[in-house]
Amino acid sequence: MTNFNNYDYVIVGCGLSGAVAARILAERGNKVIILEKRNHIGGNMYDYVDKNGILVQQYGPHTFHTIKKELYDYMRQYEEWEEYKLMVMAEINGVQTPSPFNFKTIDQFYDEDEATKIKEALLEEYPNQKKTTIVTMLESKNEYIKKFADFLYDNDYKLYTAKQWRVDPERIDKSILRRVPIVLGYEEGYFDDEYQVMPKHSFTKFFENLLNHENIDYQLNCNALDYLEIIDDRIIIKNIDKVINVVYTGPIDELFNFKYGKLPYRSLEFEWEYIDKPSYQEAAVVQYPQDEVYTRMTEYTKIPYQDRNDTVIAKEKSVDYDGDNEPYYPVLTDESLEMYRNYKEKANTIINLILVGRLADFRYYNMDQALESVLKKVYFKEEHGINK
Repeated sequence: MTNFNNYDYVIVGCGLSGAVAARILAERGNKVIILEKRNHIGGNMYDYVDKNGILVQQYGPHTFHTIKKELYDYMRQYEEWEEYKLMVMAEINGVQTPSPFNFKTIDQFYDEDEATKIKEALLEEYPNQKKTTIVTMLESKNEYIKKFADFLYDNDYKLYTAKQWRVDPERIDKSILRRVPIVLGYEEGYFDDEYQVMPKHSFTKFFENLLNHENIDYQLNCNALDYLEIIDDRIIIKNIDKVINVVYTGPIDELFNFKYGKLPYRSLEFEWEYIDKPSYQEAAVVQYPQDEVYTRMTEYTKIPYQDRNDTVIAKEKSVDYDGDNEPYYPVLTDESLEMYRNYKEKANTIINLILVGRLADFRYYNMDQALESVLKKVYFKEEHGINK
């Protein structure tokens, strides 16, 4: 059994937030141990070379992108990175169109005269803007903009949202609908951040380097909740007297034994298929809002680019989180956010606890957002005291 008395911090979860927290704390002289319930490091960023020699990502496609040089520079300490522009398409009525939708989308679904009127209306209503959102367009008084917005909403956003989240699109938090914008031009590419990269070797290699510190230990196949207990204003390790600080990256409701109810998450299932030809689809990721089962398909020889005569795809579908599969995405509604606030208020009373990551924060984070959050939180707690 692990001797927790040897450590200053216990970190729950070895994804990006947990691993970065461990490195920060280790470099400041703390002895830390990470407890990870899965059989590998890296969380949902974990990748590996499959039996065909193709580098794949077990939990869906990830790329690192950010507008902030300091975040990119942090990642560069632990791996070499290569420029990579993620290309995504969506199939509507049998036609594959760029995602985010752009002026090419308009040209594909409208005749030349009407397409021109829609594009002119968009440029007039949103001057000096490179993009807008479906939420804003649906509220437009311009008949051409509203018509285009309704088409996109009915054939993509509404269907994809309902299938991905299993919630009426009218109930979902508007931040979800704003995540994928409408591009006011012909520019393609899923992101427009200044820094868009993939690791030269692998995300797993990045984590191996990140965790390579004399003050960091980690234990796999270990459910940390078997060891933790909350008593009054402390979180303690069972059967030891020493009060150890805890960094927690798992679902916040599970930490408090569902005291205020179960927070809703969505999980994913993947169907993998090996294909004996060099390319399966035009883009690395193709979304299928109108498909009854699948949300998207990822071709992994395109993320990152791998020069091969064969390929592999993963068909992805959204499923209920049942406690045994992985909780990928928090379902953000008025009700779930109110429940989360109750958990957060309770967590604030625990003086030796730090919450970081998308599950503990109940937030839909991109990788750079998760990185920025953990850097700010852990540095602040170390500087000013963990109970501040």
